[in-house]
Amino acid sequence: MRSLRTRITLMMLCVIFGVLTIITLVSTVYIRKTERIKSDQLLLLLCEIGERNLDYYFDSVQSSVEKVSYFAESDLKGTTDEQLRESIESVREYFDAIAHKTNGVVTYYYRIDPSVSETEKGFWYTNIDGAGFTEHEVTDITQFDVDDTSKLVWFTVPKFEGKPIWLPPYVTENIDLLVISYNVPIYFKDRFIGVVGIEIDYSTMVEQVDSIRIRDSGYAFLSDSEGQLFYHPHIDMTKLTPETAPGTPEGFVSDDTYLRYTFEGVKKRTAWVMLSNGMHLNVTMPASETEGNWMSLVKNIAIVSLELLLAASLFSMIYMRRITRPLEQLTEAAEQADNGNYDYILNYDKDDEVGRLTRSFRRMSSHMKDHISSLNKQVYVDALTHLKNKGAFSNYLDELQSQMDDGQIHVEFAICMFDCDDLKKVNDSYGHEKGDVYLNVAGRTICNVFKHSPVFRVGGDEFAVILQYEDYQDREELIKQFEKETARINDSAKDLWNQVHISMGLAAYDPETDSSATDVLRHADREMYNNKRLRKKGR
Repeated sequence: MRSLRTRITLMMLCVIFGVLTIITLVSTVYIRKTERIKSDQLLLLLCEIGERNLDYYFDSVQSSVEKVSYFAESDLKGTTDEQLRESIESVREYFDAIAHKTNGVVTYYYRIDPSVSETEKGFWYTNIDGAGFTEHEVTDITQFDVDDTSKLVWFTVPKFEGKPIWLPPYVTENIDLLVISYNVPIYFKDRFIGVVGIEIDYSTMVEQVDSIRIRDSGYAFLSDSEGQLFYHPHIDMTKLTPETAPGTPEGFVSDDTYLRYTFEGVKKRTAWVMLSNGMHLNVTMPASETEGNWMSLVKNIAIVSLELLLAASLFSMIYMRRITRPLEQLTEAAEQADNGNYDYILNYDKDDEVGRLTRSFRRMSSHMKDHISSLNKQVYVDALTHLKNKGAFSNYLDELQSQMDDGQIHVEFAICMFDCDDLKKVNDSYGHEKGDVYLNVAGRTICNVFKHSPVFRVGGDEFAVILQYEDYQDREELIKQFEKETARINDSAKDLWNQVHISMGLAAYDPETDSSATDVLRHADREMYNNKRLRKKGR
């Protein structure tokens, strides 16, 4: 006759065996699904990282062209040859300053429609070998049908569309270089005048896309919303013709973030995001790799479960609660930490493995909290000048925009932009260490005058101040104080790097004309460049 102990043991073994079987089956489904979700999240994360890098690159080009187009339309006084000639020269000088501050530019241009002027054609500058921009002979537009948007696309397409536009890769005339470009049509009193644009090297974009890799077989590529390829690491796009271009795989064109399709006989899993220029950035990998090694993992779980079945049944009733309770607390604490909450209490403190793990976890969480707090303080500080950086400036502008969007029309603020005139001269003549001294002197001088307003370093040689409250009311007096302070420093300082030569522009928010904080920034930026031009003439 079997003893009660034996019957209970057999019952527990059967129960545990049944539970382990169910857990193994459920784990099979869960692990497979979890691996797929994690892989999808990784694909999307890589997409979003690539999107930020590419959009920052594209947005810098777009912003530069739009600044030039705004300047060109504002500067144009008429359409006579003399008026066009004067405007072209002003735009040429402004475009030169903008292009040198924009990464990856290989050509920039301002072309006049032949129907507007037969003599004033505009200009075209190229920097093919990286040695600097030189003026290139312009393409003769009169040799083309400007109504045919398949030719001379950088001119015909923006003219036809009547709006700023990114163009897909094309080979630019005369220099035989594969590029992509952003172009803006220029108008004077609703009449089309011409086009300003920037072309960037196709290979520069390719390098950024190729840097996105996942596991052994994953890669990134670019397409449009219809599945037409702009770049693919396994296809030479320069040799494709409409006849040899690969067809769009079934299931590839969809509004879903995650797609499944077959390419060259391999089932693929893809995540995609839309870039600011309208292209789709896709990150893909074989579908077989998105599920991980779930079969091997489940097999190992089953083997270990069977090996531990007998031992676990003998001790589970006595020690299960004692063991699992502190582990449950640790799991809950880990989930809290994963959600960013490090303020939790772990009471288990016995001198065993779980107790040591609990104490180690508490110490790790405390260090992580301190580390994250430190990082949060540093992320918005410029490393050289210790002023607030461009990220902090964007946050301030977003906050001002939020106040404007909430209907707080009483909000008053002004933006003052500063640009160091002689930084390049200091760097070239005395070295970058003296250039750093020059930037720090400029930053301190701005801070000394605008003591009650946030000061930002928003670029290599650019600073910004947002004035509110008393400083907003006293803004004109503060500008005069700044001019006096710079004059005093320049009179007493013998070395150029200890002097302060700064162009500045101030713009105050006007709710009648400014729809966004960016409008105020644009006005301040324009005033600063006007001031720089006047200062150059005065030297």
